[in-house]
Amino acid sequence: MKTRRWVLWGVGLVVVAAAVVLGTRPQPVPAELAEVMRGPLEVTIDEEGETRVRDRFVISAPLAGRVLRIELEPGDAVVAGETVLAIFLPSAPVLLDARSRAEAEAAVQTATAALGQAEAHYERAAAELVYSRSEAGRYLRLSQEGIVSVETMESAQLDLDTRQEAVEAADYAVRTARSELQAARVRLLRFSAESAEDVNGTAIRIVSPVSGVVLRRVRESESVVPAGEALLEVGDPGKIEVVTDYLSKDAVRMRSGQRVLIDRWGGDRPLQGRLRRVEPSGFTKISALGVEEQRVNVVIDIVDPPAVWAGLGDGFRVETRVVVWESEDELKAPTGALFRRDENWAVFAVAGGRAALREIEVGERNAREAQVLGGLEPGEQVVVYPSDSLNDGSPVSAEL
Repeated sequence: MKTRRWVLWGVGLVVVAAAVVLGTRPQPVPAELAEVMRGPLEVTIDEEGETRVRDRFVISAPLAGRVLRIELEPGDAVVAGETVLAIFLPSAPVLLDARSRAEAEAAVQTATAALGQAEAHYERAAAELVYSRSEAGRYLRLSQEGIVSVETMESAQLDLDTRQEAVEAADYAVRTARSELQAARVRLLRFSAESAEDVNGTAIRIVSPVSGVVLRRVRESESVVPAGEALLEVGDPGKIEVVTDYLSKDAVRMRSGQRVLIDRWGGDRPLQGRLRRVEPSGFTKISALGVEEQRVNVVIDIVDPPAVWAGLGDGFRVETRVVVWESEDELKAPTGALFRRDENWAVFAVAGGRAALREIEVGERNAREAQVLGGLEPGEQVVVYPSDSLNDGSPVSAEL
């Protein structure tokens, strides 16, 4: 009985010791693992943008007046030089009051009198020129016969030249008086009831300057508009570009000709684009969080043929990804595996079922992958999104 009791105590002690050992042994930390491998890598700068027609024409009222109802609807086709976009009636001039009209009539009478006076001066100067020319001819003949002196002959010639210049001056005065009379009559005619009827009876037909479609109709119903009032917008929907405002610090890395991926536009695959221009001037924009940001517009051309993006129109939302760096063969690791250790990048590599803290050198990276320049080899596994409970040497179990 004693022996049996000692055996039972021994077995109990062994069970207790085993339980203590199992309870104090570190448990494997579940973790998501990823393999370090070689492959293509590209770095993009992503932002939301919108499409716009490259050549947009805003049709506006040429004068103050009345525009008739515009029947064209957005999307209707227009032909350059043929399609009438709007019919415009210039407004009648403002009629003068009695005093202003009397002043305008008096100005016409004054200009008429001035013209009569100028014509009279011209007639007198012309008559004096005829007489002076006759006298000069007579003195010339007498001078040839030696009857009159040379001084008398020169005096007659001088008088003839003077009369000639007087006729020219009188002619200029008549022209000036006629112009002033015409201007006075126009001012009076401009504010007359007859001219108002003539102006209102003249309709201006505004034709399309480009072939395309109506993009937007600003005015629909008949209304009175001032000069320069926008009526509608037209453009060619086959010439679409994408404009995106990027942060100025990101726009510094962009150059004309860089490849662009245009995504979330409604198609089943991203469109291929090409960066055409980074505008030289930025602007301030308030973000959704109320933060002031300096942004720069970037203009992108769509490289794919129009048949691929036929449903894309003006002002549609898209997402653009400008490729600022790319390589076909790079050693890369998931960006989620990286974390900062002091001033360096580090990862938890998995070897023999345990995590090994390892500092690595990182190059270019995007939201998903990073270029590994040193510290890891192809085929190694790293922990993605390591938890706070994971330490150097901790056992690791892969999550299913």
